[in-house]
Parts: sequence; structure tokens; C-alpha cells
Amino acid sequence: MDIAILSVSPHVYSTKRIMEEADKAGHYVESIDHTKCSVKLGADKPQIFFGSENITEEFDAIIPRIGTTVTRHGAAIVKQFEINDVFTSAKSLGILKARNKVTTLQLLSKKGIPIPETVFSINPDNVEHQIELLGGPPVIIKLQEGTQGKGVMLAESKKSAKSIIDTLYNMNTSILLQQYIEEAKGQDLRVIVVGNKIVASMKRTSGLDDFRSNVHRGAETHMVQLTPREKYIAIHATKHLGLGVAGVDLIRSNNGPLLIEVNASPGLKGIEAITKVNVARHIIQFVEKHGRRNRK
Repeated sequence: MDIAILSVSPHVYSTKRIMEEADKAGHYVESIDHTKCSVKLGADKPQIFFGSENITEEFDAIIPRIGTTVTRHGAAIVKQFEINDVFTSAKSLGILKARNKVTTLQLLSKKGIPIPETVFSINPDNVEHQIELLGGPPVIIKLQEGTQGKGVMLAESKKSAKSIIDTLYNMNTSILLQQYIEEAKGQDLRVIVVGNKIVASMKRTSGLDDFRSNVHRGAETHMVQLTPREKYIAIHATKHLGLGVAGVDLIRSNNGPLLIEVNASPGLKGIEAITKVNVARHIIQFVEKHGRRNRK
């Protein structure tokens, strides 16, 4: 197969690993910077360009690795590949849904997936009421679009919460407030789902000076055994968002596992290192199973 990985750089660990596994499996693979792609629409068949190169008919499948700052453009490029009947490991709509935390939680809550108590609003005049809806401080304040723990803050008092929220509202930034799950003790679970199957999972523990348990922020990683309920949540959250590949983040509370967010472009470095699972190979095998050979 001819496979394109939509990524800003072939040197990013996850992109590099997926390219390695595609090459080992005998496929032609190329890293395509989606920020340098454009689409021509009109009377003729829609065309996709990488710089000045027409790549409309070049690939049997794509693997999107879309960054936060270019989500909409990246998703639009993915959508055009979909329209042109090219298989993608993550649908454009799924990418957009997963990137926005509120949209994710709204959709999954409707489907019965358990989440922490969450409030979102753009009204700066009732901040105290918003905090009280969550049982008072401490509360987690999150940007609606963010990854790797960026834009996630812990407000330990009503005063600090109000100050942070007021500032973000004045900056016209979309946020959400979330119940702080103290018993999680700065730990969460990252579960990698590929093709409706869990292929790897790990527990992440935050450093002493940071409550966020993201590997990019120095969290420690450990092997973990998932419960049947945690497996169910991870698989069904991925399915409900329409993703073929996803990283699902859960925390363990006194009331059972809760979903925090879903990442449509999960990093592979930490989880491959701790679990010794070849996640990149699972992704390529998924594309092999569903992608179309000889489209031309």
C-alpha cells in the first residue's frame, strides 16, 4: 500500500515509529506536512496539493497526526481525502470532536460514559455559582482545546479559582470547570485503542510538584491491569467518537473509573517504552485491514 502520515515532521517520535513499521511491512510510506497542503475545488474533481505537488491519487490510506494549533485545517485536509475515497485511521469529524473537550464530554455523557462533574459557561458574572455547582474548591480549570496537560490548572481556593476564571473569560478563552478527584492522587490511565481493541495501557503518576500526569510533563509511567469496566469505557468512547485509533484517558475514583478525555493522535513514546508493546505495528495492521489497495 501507499500510505501518507499527516504530520508536521517525520522526526516526531510517533510519526517516525509508524513510518518504520510501515516500511518493515513492505509499504511505501511518506510523511506529509498537512500545514503545507491545500485543496482545489471547482468544476473538476477536487484536488489535494502538497506544496505544488498534486497528491490527489497518490495514497491508498492516510494516518492523521494533527496538531492542536491547526486542527481545523488538518481536519479539512483529512475530510478531502475521505471524500476522495481514501481510507483514514481517524475520520475528520472524530478528530474535531475529540479535540474539543466539551464536545467529547457532551457526546460521551449522553452515551452513558461516566465523567467527572463538569461545568462550562461563558458568563463571568456567576463564577462563584459555577464553582459551587462542583461542590466548591478545589476545582480543575481546563482550556477546551489543549493537549499534553497544557491549559490545565488546579485552583485550590475559591479566590484563586475566581481569579483564573475571570482572567480567561476576559481573554475570550473557552474553558470548562471540572470536579477535582482527590482520591485519584495525581494518577490517570492512558489506554490505546486500535480498531475497537485495546492494544496497550499504562498508569501515569504526576511529579511531586505537579498534579498533571502527562508524560510530556515528567510523569512516571507504570504497567497497569485494566478492569473490565475500564476496558468497556475506553473501547466504547473511541467507537462513539468515530476514531480508529485513540488514546483514552481515565481516572479511578471512589465511584469507579471516569473518562477525562480522548486523544485522536496519541503519543507512542511513553507507552511503547513501559509496556514493550509495538503500538505502531498495531496501527499499520489496522490500516492494512481496512485500507484499499490499488485504488487507481
